[in-house]
Amino acid sequence: MKYMLLIHSGAVDAEGGAPECGVEEWMAYDKEVKDAGIFVSGESLADLVTATTVRVGEAGERTVTDGPFAESREVLGGFYVIDVPNLDVALDWAARCPGARGSGAMVVRPIADFSV
Repeated sequence: MKYMLLIHSGAVDAEGGAPECGVEEWMAYDKEVKDAGIFVSGESLADLVTATTVRVGEAGERTVTDGPFAESREVLGGFYVIDVPNLDVALDWAARCPGARGSGAMVVRPIADFSV
């Protein structure tokens, strides 16, 4: 079953990364996921200030807002999609991710399968 691991950081350093872990730890985790044969896809997102939000009102009017959300305390930093047997295995992989440490958190969501 496929699961998306959403990487949330509660704090961001000057370079836009999570202060609790270094690049080497991310590279090691990335290699571990790929070596285990469970990697489907994944990306690191660009700096939060590049975000753009689109909302469409009831009358169909489009509103575009640049920049980060003022109310948000966590920053979505990236994601992995993994293919593992069940939720327990997905949770184990999420717990290994450097993004789960300190102020970070991992949100694990099953990928919907509409082919059935």
